[in-house]
Amino acid sequence: MPTYDYRCIECREQFELFFSYAEYDQKKVTCPKCGSERVQRRIGKIRFAKSEESRIEDMVDPSKLSGIEDDPKALGRLMRQMGSELGEEVGPEFDEVVSRLEKGQDPEQIEREMPELADDLPGSDDL
Repeated sequence: MPTYDYRCIECREQFELFFSYAEYDQKKVTCPKCGSERVQRRIGKIRFAKSEESRIEDMVDPSKLSGIEDDPKALGRLMRQMGSELGEEVGPEFDEVVSRLEKGQDPEQIEREMPELADDLPGSDDL
């Protein structure tokens, strides 16, 4: 049965009721606290489902990326969000890099201190 949210106009109590679809327009609604019939239906939050592709596209929108190359903390936040959106295990190295970026560490310094990361990149055999 669906849940419907209400607010009493008299005492301002917020409450919810369960009705079948058939009962919704038939049953009289009264406030459980004061008994008033002066109640108002509240509309709950609406959620939109987005595909993984559209969530990633939103994150890498060029208008949101301006200045990111000069801001390690912003880069770290973006990488953490992307890792979360992908929903896959990214490994401890990824978490280490993101944590360092979020603390403001220079990406080039991280690269120097973690040279093993370059070994894992595609085409690194050609370097």
